[in-house]
Amino acid sequence: MDRTPHTGTGSDRGAGAGQGAGPDPRHGAGGSGGVPEADVAVVGAGPTGLLLAGDLAAAGLRVTLVERRPADTDTLTRAFGVHARTLEVLDARGVAEKKRKKKTKKLKVPAQRSHASPGYASSGADELAGTGSRLTRLRLFGRARLDLAGLRSRFPYLLVTPQYEVERVLRRRAEEAGADFRYETALRSLCQDAEGVTAELDGPGGGTSTLRVRYLVGADGLRSTVRELLGLPFPGAAVIRSMVLADVRFTREPDDPVAVEAADGAFAFMAPFGDGWYRVMGWDRDREAPDGEPVGLQEVRDIVRRAHGTDYGMHDPRWLSRFHSDERQVPAYRTGRVFLAGDAAHVHSPAGGQGMNTGLQDAANLSWKLTAVLRGHAPAPEALLDSYHAERHPVGRAVLRSSGGILRLAMADTPARRALRAAVTGLLGAARPVSDRAIGQLTGVGIRYRAAQGAHPLTGRRAPDLALEEGRLYELLRKGMFVLVRPQGRAAAATRTPPASAVAGDVLHATWARPERGTTLLVRPDGYIAWAAG
Repeated sequence: MDRTPHTGTGSDRGAGAGQGAGPDPRHGAGGSGGVPEADVAVVGAGPTGLLLAGDLAAAGLRVTLVERRPADTDTLTRAFGVHARTLEVLDARGVAEKKRKKKTKKLKVPAQRSHASPGYASSGADELAGTGSRLTRLRLFGRARLDLAGLRSRFPYLLVTPQYEVERVLRRRAEEAGADFRYETALRSLCQDAEGVTAELDGPGGGTSTLRVRYLVGADGLRSTVRELLGLPFPGAAVIRSMVLADVRFTREPDDPVAVEAADGAFAFMAPFGDGWYRVMGWDRDREAPDGEPVGLQEVRDIVRRAHGTDYGMHDPRWLSRFHSDERQVPAYRTGRVFLAGDAAHVHSPAGGQGMNTGLQDAANLSWKLTAVLRGHAPAPEALLDSYHAERHPVGRAVLRSSGGILRLAMADTPARRALRAAVTGLLGAARPVSDRAIGQLTGVGIRYRAAQGAHPLTGRRAPDLALEEGRLYELLRKGMFVLVRPQGRAAAATRTPPASAVAGDVLHATWARPERGTTLLVRPDGYIAWAAG
């Protein structure tokens, strides 16, 4: 069965390829050529780069991961929460929760090609969901409570866990899959041509080297060297300054463990890690200090007390920091053979905890498309690679809007704006369709990709964890293949077959566990529906 699903056909040619850009900005000019040493270079070993590198290596591709930091760098960072959709993405890679043995019907696996994927299944990194606390209720400004328990997901909660825990399991997975890690190494320049990308690297001790690859992905954060070398703008601005972060202990537990409150010119957010520590984030309208100015515990106490009415007896800080928040998005996620993902492509307010989650979902979208093209499974490879920008750029833009909206409600400084905040939060608390839509956006389960005109209504939607005779859908997705789900018995014989243009790789055949199900679904490796009938 053949090939190439993509529910968006947009094409963004982007800007020139930085050093060596030529008349055709998709390919540049002046590339040194030569035999590629790797299929893909991933620049940046944060969560986005680690998930991408792990996917590509698990698919049997040669991956080099370039990271400025030493291998043992501590990563106390702002990211603290993993939303439901991201947990589903990790579940499809065996890194969301511990496996449970279950007898299942034998899979109908196609004959393997010599370059077929060994799949995404992990051998020992299934403990992430046990590293933090699972929270099912979020409180906004005293009035609105968002209930996650009703999500149609295996993970109807927010997992509060430090970013370094996410990096730990993803790093181990990438290492076990065979990714080549190059720590203390920085990208100096890149030049792309019709056949690949040549990157010049500064390694440990000041030595330089050249790396030739088929494709390169910049997952190197806000100050992305890859983005700068491509000459791409990063339009936007700082939307809030002098926010404070702290990891502290509380003497008294809050009634609502996750809450955002605003009052008296300040707002504060808090969430428990589940081990006695709380993440606190706050802002004081009357204090705008530079990022480098130290934060004292008393400053955090004062902000939380003004916003929440109490400081909960906070004490023993293990981390205090000050930062500002930007809202920016690059206009093109693809420039020829170079892609941007995560914070290199978009940054936004930390409100809603969507930053790391959006980057991880960027990686999940891009990895299977690069795999399909590199393994020769895509009859229209350029269209498939273009669909990464077409699908993910609107998602990044929506996250900028939603996170920015929460932040601006928190910063409300006039009676009219505070009245608007009260109205919005009241609507969220009273109108179920409105709260459901907000929860879908926040958690990622409501994200869908644009489908072609006339396509089945399910096309482009995220597939939930369907119950199949062969097992759970997301367990099957660990093979890194498409999954074709058919009805049982006689109904299966009458079902349509997906068109060749909907498939870009090998297909696992599965059957609905429930006999009344009559729809046929083709699910992409990233868990989105590529085609449907019935």
